[in-house]
Amino acid sequence: MEGIVEFNEWQKIDLRVAQIKKIEDISGADKLYKLSVDVGKEIGKRTICAGIKEYYSKKELQNKKIVVFVNLKPRLMKGIESQGMLLAAVSEDHSKVVLICPEKDIENGSKIS
Repeated sequence: MEGIVEFNEWQKIDLRVAQIKKIEDISGADKLYKLSVDVGKEIGKRTICAGIKEYYSKKELQNKKIVVFVNLKPRLMKGIESQGMLLAAVSEDHSKVVLICPEKDIENGSKIS
């Protein structure tokens, strides 16, 4: 079956709970926010660029707990190093984007397994 992932491959992915602390606009980027997130004591603060501007206001994002892929190779987006990726569910036509969030409160940095 195509697209099957072996368990040892899945174990390489480090997903953590993070809390959005700061949301900034990026000059020349209509869809991107620059997010400063707290991923707990072990990992610390990270900067993530996310194309969620048309789906979430800054007010909705402030202090929101989300799930972040922390060991993704960093990449430059509009001159900013994005140090991870947040997880979201996306409708087939991209009309809806919903952030994946913990159901209950849990410490920043908690591992997703």
